[in-house]
Amino acid sequence: MTVIGRGALDTRVERLAAALCAARPRPRVLGVLADNGAGWVALDLAAQKAGVVLVPLPGFFTIGQCAHAVCATGMDSLFSDAAPVARMLGFDPAGDLEGLSWYRRAGQAVALPPKVSKITFTSGTTGTPKGVQLSAAQQWEVARSLADATRALEIRRHLCLLPLPVLLENVAGVYAAQLAGADCCLPPLAETGVGGAARFDPLGCLAAIARWEPHSLILLPQMLLALAAALENGAPAPRSLKLVAVGGAKVSLALVARARALGLPAYEGYGLSECASVVALNLPGAERAGSVGRPLPHAEVKVNEGEIQVRDSDAAWLATGDLGRLDDDGFLYIEGRRKHVLITSYGRNVSPEWPEAELLAGGAIAQAAVFGEARPQLCALVVPAECGAADAAIDAQVRAANARLPDYARIGRWLRADAPFTPQNGLATANGRPRRDALWKTYGARLDAIL
Repeated sequence: MTVIGRGALDTRVERLAAALCAARPRPRVLGVLADNGAGWVALDLAAQKAGVVLVPLPGFFTIGQCAHAVCATGMDSLFSDAAPVARMLGFDPAGDLEGLSWYRRAGQAVALPPKVSKITFTSGTTGTPKGVQLSAAQQWEVARSLADATRALEIRRHLCLLPLPVLLENVAGVYAAQLAGADCCLPPLAETGVGGAARFDPLGCLAAIARWEPHSLILLPQMLLALAAALENGAPAPRSLKLVAVGGAKVSLALVARARALGLPAYEGYGLSECASVVALNLPGAERAGSVGRPLPHAEVKVNEGEIQVRDSDAAWLATGDLGRLDDDGFLYIEGRRKHVLITSYGRNVSPEWPEAELLAGGAIAQAAVFGEARPQLCALVVPAECGAADAAIDAQVRAANARLPDYARIGRWLRADAPFTPQNGLATANGRPRRDALWKTYGARLDAIL
């Protein structure tokens, strides 16, 4: 079953929840390592119904990262479509349920707060996954805010393009669609042009959009960039879309405008795993250029000494580490990360996310990381959009970005990276954000030479 509605799903969830409750020993912490599909969603909801903590494991995690998640949570059960990985993680076969193989292990129990329903693992900044504990109420509160905020759009079909272990798709995609009464299209990732955390085929994705005719999608900025380039090269524009929510990293205002002109109704949002994904979102009729939208009803947002702080009904104020501001109409602007701010040798503060977003506004550069701490000028490490892209095309895009930036934030020199930044090589997070320390360790000597 690739398309699921609320009614068809309920029966499947009941069967799975009953099986989990009847199992002996009863699972405490249940992992899921599987491709996108209705079985994944049913298991997620059944775990909540049965009171079992769910730990989604991204398919792009290494064995070491998965093993860390298993040990950190005391995971004693696993549903997976990857038998070799399950065995390497120390699990033994325990049967089959709803199309997924069930595995068990005698793990050491880990004490967890009683409200925890899901532990979502992010890539973190060091390569060791960071587990974020969430209650069911937190997740559904976000989904309810999104369903209410988008109700006027009459979204009736959502296509999942991100892996379901990515909380943004799990909550803002699947849960919000359920509450809105919309169907969810859940084809295997390979059928949508998505492979792992860093491989993306825009033509395959556009073909999936044409096939399923969704009203809504969730994209990462690099996916939006690739789709825009494909449309500019003659690919047919989708006709069904009403909302393309973009998040995970800062998006250039120029890229949003470019995407909309090509038929992709892109709207930038902002969120964090600790807040169960979305905090703010621009929407048709309620947007402000350059902002990430107004905070959704479930979230309180304030800015304290330049740093964004967020609180929902289930938590105290969270210092996000993000720099930003709220305008007089309540729209939120993201201006970088506190720990990433560069101070040039002229004493000017620059959040690298700012020039990076401008560098990605055109079609020649796929990824960029900006450096320049204590230097008179900034430099950029860039990954071309095409392997054989000419230096002249990259130069032109750098010049275009510089024209939109003040002199102190402009790129003086750039260096072509040897390979894309990916979670697999340790140079990017799952959301595509550059790992700056790892990039500097790999390219620092060469960047120093051109600064």
